[in-house]
Amino acid sequence: MSSSVDWKDAKYNEVFEEELRGLSRRREFDSGCTVKDLEAVLRNLYIMEGSDINGRGQLQDTIMAARIAAYERFIAEWKQKT
Repeated sequence: MSSSVDWKDAKYNEVFEEELRGLSRRREFDSGCTVKDLEAVLRNLYIMEGSDINGRGQLQDTIMAARIAAYERFIAEWKQKT
């Protein structure tokens, strides 16, 4: 049972950190990138998460959760700094 959880945790952390790095690079190098842009992406991620008609499976659910969490954190931290 723990190996089942271990791979999910590892994948979640991998995707979460990767997404944060990508968002940081985007903010640094894309002067047109705004919080509103990222909030729009986040809204679309929420829609994609909710439209799991055929079932993504555990791996894709884990990836989606990590991406959403990364966007939520990045946006919250950006707003806090301004």
